[in-house]
Amino acid sequence: MATDCNTTDLEKQTKLDRRYLRMAAIWSENSYCRRRQVGALIVRDNMIISDGYNGTPAGFPNICEENDVTFPYVLHAEANAITKVARSNNSSEGATLYVTASPCMECSKLIIQAGIKRVVFSDLYRIRDGLDLLQRAGIEVVHMPLA
Repeated sequence: MATDCNTTDLEKQTKLDRRYLRMAAIWSENSYCRRRQVGALIVRDNMIISDGYNGTPAGFPNICEENDVTFPYVLHAEANAITKVARSNNSSEGATLYVTASPCMECSKLIIQAGIKRVVFSDLYRIRDGLDLLQRAGIEVVHMPLA
């Protein structure tokens, strides 16, 4: 009987993961970046505590690229969500990060330092070193493509 309960819990978590990933995908539409729009949500205790999308820092023009080259100061969605929660009264300790593209190495370092324990993403980015770092740090990584 415990197996049925675990299956139900797993199914419930999978449904929640898909919902939050869809929400992250919708949030990515706020990005002004032309090459790739990425959205992220940080969820703790079934509540969204932060959100982010890739874009320029506050006060900069909303232009991310020039001649198909992304400006080096453009922030990734994960970095925006993590810095946003850092400025709030919330804590990301033990939270889940939902993001539409797998994290890069720099964002993975921020994820580890923010205490995030689980990362769920939909699109696999061509460079996977960030995922390797997360797994090495003991963070649960879930690839869940959106259909």
